[in-house]
Order: sequence, then structure tokens, then C-alpha cells
Amino acid sequence: MTPQMRQFTIISLLPGALIGIALSFGGSWILIALIYLTGFARLVDATVKSERVASEFPAGTGLSIALAGLHFLLLVATVLVLANGQHSTFENIGLFLATGLFMGQISNANAHELIHRGSRALHHLGMWVYISMLFGHHTSAHVLVHHRHVATMDDPNTSRLGEDFYRFARRAWVGSFMMGYKAEAARPRPAWRNPYVTYVLGAFGFMILALVISPKALLLYVGLCAYAQMQLLMSDYVQHYGLMRANQDIGKPEPVGPQHSWNSPRWFTSAMMLNATHHSDHHAHPSRHFPALAVPTDAPMLPKPLPIMGAIALVPPLWRRMMDPLVERYANA
Repeated sequence: MTPQMRQFTIISLLPGALIGIALSFGGSWILIALIYLTGFARLVDATVKSERVASEFPAGTGLSIALAGLHFLLLVATVLVLANGQHSTFENIGLFLATGLFMGQISNANAHELIHRGSRALHHLGMWVYISMLFGHHTSAHVLVHHRHVATMDDPNTSRLGEDFYRFARRAWVGSFMMGYKAEAARPRPAWRNPYVTYVLGAFGFMILALVISPKALLLYVGLCAYAQMQLLMSDYVQHYGLMRANQDIGKPEPVGPQHSWNSPRWFTSAMMLNATHHSDHHAHPSRHFPALAVPTDAPMLPKPLPIMGAIALVPPLWRRMMDPLVERYANA
């Protein structure tokens, strides 16, 4: 196993293992899981300044499959444990936050990786991860809409300069659902084969299974999904804020380039989120596997790690004070 392989594997799988232990034993294990996903990750990012060299390794596919399986196990286990009330209220809050962070940061990044894979089986695995988060339409909207219209006013998941996260989230959720459906409906095939049928029925299926456990389990499940969705939308908001493609003489936007995505190539969080932080290269090469994603030298860089920027975006005045001058600087470069 190469050092690169060990880094991605240990850093991305360990939080799931810690959450699993926390679900069983509670207590300090919950705090350890939360610290790993928050403070410890930020500390290592601030300490380790080196960047990982882009490379390919076949085991990346195995890691993605393992993370998808771990996602389903943790989702089911968390709903069951919280619904049964076997821990204290404060412990339950900690478990909810820890699993929600895993879903929003790691499961989301992994599902994003899988829906871009050429393998039908891997694509569908990523799709079902998103469906389990009640966000199945992202499978279509991300590939058919976002990648085509990114950094233009036609993309609901591109955040505009001056737009706060809360307004963006409402517009992006509805807009991506509708535009993804429109893109799928335009394909020549019977209506029943539209994947939105699977997205909607699958979502209802998961909610019914939760309701069979108890009404409380349904509320917890929907709450976890909403928390994960918020983090997914936050990722889009942060990674595309204010960066727009210029129109060419023919009226079409310029080709997508490194300058149209924000990057945050921090050593630890990049491994934990499967290089989702190397966003410019992903848009340039959507089918490139996560270990091979590089960071172009002229790509816009976020001033802090992606998770921290997400927290800052929750306070719009602070976000705009930090980011608006950077947007102007890159726009005028």
C-alpha cells in the first residue's frame, strides 16, 4: 500500500469507525469523533503545509465502495440508537452532529466521486447514497446542469457575488431539482425510465422504513438528511462564490477554466473529503478519479480550509467582508 493510499484510507475511514464506537459506548467517544471531524482536522491543516502529489491508485475505487457501505451502516445505526434513546440528551445531540458531519462532508464527497464514474454500478451506488440523503436529484442536476452551466446565471448551484448562503440554498435546492428534471425529461425515453421516478420513490421508501421504526425515527432521519443537504449546498456556495464566466462575442460563455472555482488544497481535509477541495481540476476533468486531481497554479484559493469557510458563510457580513475583495481581485487579474 502506497503512502498516498494509506493517507486517504485512514483519514476518511477513521471518523466512521469513531462514530460507530461512539454509537455503542457513548461518553467520551462522542467527543472524540466530533473533535476529529472539527478541531483536530483544522489543527492538522494548519500544521501540515505540504500538498499531496496527484496520482492514480486502483484502490481508490475500493475505498469509495467501502465509504458508501459505511454511510448506510452509520445512517441506519444512528437513527436506531437515537430513536431508542439509549444515551443522554447531550450524547444524542453529539451523535447527531457527528453522523451529520460525516454524511455532509465525507459521504457527500464520496457520492460525488461515484456519480462521475463511468461504471454503471458505481454511478448507481453514488445515486443511492444521495437518495438516502433525500437528495437523489443531485445525481442528475450536478452532472447535466451544474457542469454544463457552472459559473453562469443559468446554473442554480453557482452563488452570485453578494448573495448570502440562506438565499442561495433556497434557490439552489429548488432550481437544481427543476432543471435536473427538465434535462432528464428532454432525453428520448419513456417517462417511467426518468431517474426522477427512482429519486422520489426511493426517498419515500427510506422515509417509510424510518416511520416503521417510529415517528421519532422519521423525524431524526429527515433531520440528518437536512443537515447533510445543508453542507452539500454550502460546499457549492463556497466553491463557486462570485466567479462567473465572461461572455464571448458569439454570445456564449467562455470555456470553463481554473479561474471559475475556488480551491482549498489543505493536506488533511482534502484527504478526508477525497480531494473535493481540488475543485478547478474536477471541473476541467469531471471523470478524473479523486487521487489524480491536481490544483492549477492560477486557480483561485480560499483563505482558509473549506469547512471553516463554510462556517464563516453562515455569517453573511463576515463572509462578504472576507470574500468580496478576493472575488474582485481574481476578476481583475
